Amino acid sequence: MSPDRPEEQGVATGLSRPGLRGREAELEQLRALVEAVRDGEGGAIALLLGEPGIGKTVLLQETISIARAHGFVVSHGRAEELHELAPLASLASGLLHGDPPLLSGADFADLAGHHDQRIWLVERLAQLIEERSAGTPVLIAVDDVQWADPLSRFALSVMPARLLSSPILWLLTGREDPELYGQGPRTTTLPLRPLPETALTEVARDVLGGDVPERVAELLDGAGGNPFLATEMLAGIAASGADGTRPPERLVLGVRDRLADLRPDTLHFLRIGSVLGRAFSLADAAALCGRPASGLGAEVDEAIDAALLHDDGERLLFRHDLLRQAVYADLAPSVRRALHREAASRLVAAGRSSVDAVPHLLKSAEPGDMEAIGLLGTASTDVIAVMPDLAADLAVRALELVPPRAPMAYDVGERAIVALTRAGRYTQARDAGDALLARQPPLDVFARLQSVLGDTLWHLDDVHELARRLTAALAAVTDPAIRARLTARLALARSRGSDLGAARETGERALVEAERAGDREARVLALWGLGEIALNAGDCAAAVEHHTVLGVFDKAFLTEEAVARIHMDDFDTVRRLLRTAGDPPQRPAMLFWAQGTLNMGLGRLDDAEADFVTAERLEADLHVPGNLVNIRVNRGLLAMLRGDREAAREHLDVVRATVADRPNTGNHATHQYFEAVVADADGDHAAAAELVRSVQRDHPFLRWRLLRPHVVQAVRIALRGADRNLAEDLAAQAAEHATRNPTVPTARGTAAHAAGLVNADRELLERSVRVLGTGPRPLPLAAASADYGRALLTAGDSAATPALTRAHDLYARAGADVEADRVRADLERATTRSGRRAGGLGPRPDQGWDALTASERKVARLIAAGHTNRSAAQALVVSPHTVNTHLSSVFRKLSVRSRVHLARIVLAEDDAAATTGD
Repeated sequence: MSPDRPEEQGVATGLSRPGLRGREAELEQLRALVEAVRDGEGGAIALLLGEPGIGKTVLLQETISIARAHGFVVSHGRAEELHELAPLASLASGLLHGDPPLLSGADFADLAGHHDQRIWLVERLAQLIEERSAGTPVLIAVDDVQWADPLSRFALSVMPARLLSSPILWLLTGREDPELYGQGPRTTTLPLRPLPETALTEVARDVLGGDVPERVAELLDGAGGNPFLATEMLAGIAASGADGTRPPERLVLGVRDRLADLRPDTLHFLRIGSVLGRAFSLADAAALCGRPASGLGAEVDEAIDAALLHDDGERLLFRHDLLRQAVYADLAPSVRRALHREAASRLVAAGRSSVDAVPHLLKSAEPGDMEAIGLLGTASTDVIAVMPDLAADLAVRALELVPPRAPMAYDVGERAIVALTRAGRYTQARDAGDALLARQPPLDVFARLQSVLGDTLWHLDDVHELARRLTAALAAVTDPAIRARLTARLALARSRGSDLGAARETGERALVEAERAGDREARVLALWGLGEIALNAGDCAAAVEHHTVLGVFDKAFLTEEAVARIHMDDFDTVRRLLRTAGDPPQRPAMLFWAQGTLNMGLGRLDDAEADFVTAERLEADLHVPGNLVNIRVNRGLLAMLRGDREAAREHLDVVRATVADRPNTGNHATHQYFEAVVADADGDHAAAAELVRSVQRDHPFLRWRLLRPHVVQAVRIALRGADRNLAEDLAAQAAEHATRNPTVPTARGTAAHAAGLVNADRELLERSVRVLGTGPRPLPLAAASADYGRALLTAGDSAATPALTRAHDLYARAGADVEADRVRADLERATTRSGRRAGGLGPRPDQGWDALTASERKVARLIAAGHTNRSAAQALVVSPHTVNTHLSSVFRKLSVRSRVHLARIVLAEDDAAATTGD
């Protein structure tokens, strides 16, 4: 026996029926998963991994039969090597063609109408599948997932976690672990090993119909335990005998022997088919053969009779991909390339899309192929919204095909820079642009390329280099629209500098130039730059004005308007904006960031945490964690308010790693401030004060933006660190901010609070309480009330008790447990009724029903009552993303895996509450 084959130990003794020999253990595991999902134990993933021909598809088909017998609705899709560019093709092939289909044609048409919104599309697809699985378990199987198109891969990476509580079994086969499934339901990985000798002997008996001669057993060792190769060898032995032609050592030689018996026309037809893929239409093959489809009947029949092809009624398929690969490998490389190129031309001539032709071009196009360059560019544009990485690859390949000195290189290169930037491959985009600039293009082309590279350098946070390049380009440009774009980008670059007055002048000039040129892109950039400049200068009203106009031009900037209005305390308008964000919303991760910022302002810490978790998850889904530092800092600050130092340190570790991986000026400042808060809590007050000072000193453009919501905390850090100059500087900054924003209660109240702390002035503290009481933010009011109450307590004034009581109740309602505990300690000193609040609320447990937040309990009860995520979201007037975040937390805290288990717990809790009268 071959040393690569497994020993007999551990192999099940009861062999299964023909076709499944040696796979008894794997089949039982799959059967158990089917039954577990059927019985309400939540979703699951099964991965069948192994080399071609090892038996993955046979096991998948058997599992489908088992699932159908257990009442599952089944979706069976297959990814195909030459269909990697068709968005969602791998999943759709199964979702639309089941019996019954999991999705209707109308459902899919609705999805296709929003194909440019990846997050929305997958969320909507998940909703449809969730609704379909509400009363019936579902099996979603995808064969050969290694060839799945990028959008299907994205969906498979997101949906199992999104639908972890639904009765859905995901069954994927591939040649290696696709690592698609993230932190979803439980995953069972079944690597299929070579068959042991016992199983191969049974396979031989199945094929030969009797005992296996010793000579055959020896020959079978050459199959390496691969059941498909063994079966092919045995078929040859059955036809010619073990003593006839020596069985080939490789399948390609065996197929060549079989092909030698075919007529030349059939052989040519099969070779054409192998170029078109495992599955191909007769019409496409006929076009490539240069013959009418009606004239290929004899060739099709002969290929089917030779057990090489199968006809499924719509397409012709090679009986196994190994057979196709063997036919394909028997073609000379030059012949393969020529056939792929001809296939691309024929498909285009037949009116097929660039998505159909491009896979063939990628295997055949040579430098100077103008048709290929054009088709690659078209395909890149077509898929960039949903598959930006693929779009970037296509655009780069198109650029590689352009002759070195061809003028079109600049247009093709510009498209490559845009696609690479969109895909987040900023360094590669910059390098591609610099290579084009090194060719010394005409001045207007130079300016246009620098304008496009401006977006790349902005994402790289290289604002000094950005400003230098833009200034050089402005000296060369003659096109008014490009000039306006360059000026607008220069305003953005200067928004990160210390001279915000000059930045504002540049932005206003850019807006005039954009309006004069009638260029929409330039106008959007100018308004964005002016809004950023206003925020960095602490002029909230101007920021709102610019961002409101910007939102009219481009809905993608709605979140910027929302955040600007949050700084104005205009919470009612923000709620309206977020409710009307659209379906599908643009930039959903930023939308949840804005929602989380609003909930922090409202003192809804649990809801804010859920929003930030959702925003982080959406960014992770898209592999663009641009806001991860801000998200984790806010989550860390929330943890500090709750007294959860361990969670805060975990968030800080993520922030440190992210900043180290991707240095960014704004991220660095935010990181430094969070380090200061943690150091202060640890008692290292001097280090904490120095960190705050470094933020003030090194990042002047962030003075208003970063410390504005945290200035009182920063003043406390400075005072505890014995840095009075820093405390006074911060208080002066707060006063200036209040002067710039006289209609914003939080700005005026915070300024009075900061000054009251620095000067130990009870009147200023009392004023801060009065002003903040007219605003919408409970936590700043709680902080001011606490400091005012402490000042009164020190003075022996009995008014300390109501002030401290107010602070405690505001903190407690918000869930800011550690602050509530501090105030409670002061209250116990302020009242003769010692112990009145002893024990307080206490920390929330980590596990069990009592660990759930109010929002999580609402979601749990709705889901237990039979709601889908979508209908629960409608009942709560929130996003399904928010419901999913809450539900994931509920499942983790209650240690459940399915909605059935959750319903039992909710029922038990409600019964217990009814019994105790709670």
